[in-house]
Amino acid sequence: MLAFRRRSPALALVLLAGCSSSGGLLTATSARHGRVAAVVTRNTDGDTVWLSGIGKVRLIGVDTPEVFGRSECFGREASAFAERVLPPGTRVRYRLGIDPRDRYGRALAYVWLADGRMFNAVLAERGYATPMTIPPNVEYAERFVAAARRAREAGRGLWSACGPS
Repeated sequence: MLAFRRRSPALALVLLAGCSSSGGLLTATSARHGRVAAVVTRNTDGDTVWLSGIGKVRLIGVDTPEVFGRSECFGREASAFAERVLPPGTRVRYRLGIDPRDRYGRALAYVWLADGRMFNAVLAERGYATPMTIPPNVEYAERFVAAARRAREAGRGLWSACGPS
């Protein structure tokens, strides 16, 4: 797999747009949206999944409570939600961020469900995640902040289960 480190984002997009996870050409529709088809192969926790063709993926823009090491409030619930919505075998589409990998080598991506909803945003909307903005991957930051605000105001998820941080 090619790795892009702070080189031309346009070059990375051009190179990624020509290939799918199966090695073939993308359809015109998916290439136009910059989304690549993949299948969930496993879940690590609420904000980390494994996708065919790319491996370990950290969802951009959201942060779910931890379940490894020191388990945090609502972490197990966030992980269980991700497992219910994205069980192995689920077909999704993803798009890498401007910065396509984090310091741990995980791909950084936005992930869309078959019904068109972005899973990153669903986590925030349902109260399973808080916004986490790390430039340059900021494209949907305002959307995630607004979704988390609505969840907090409605007392959904971690906003009702966990005390003030």
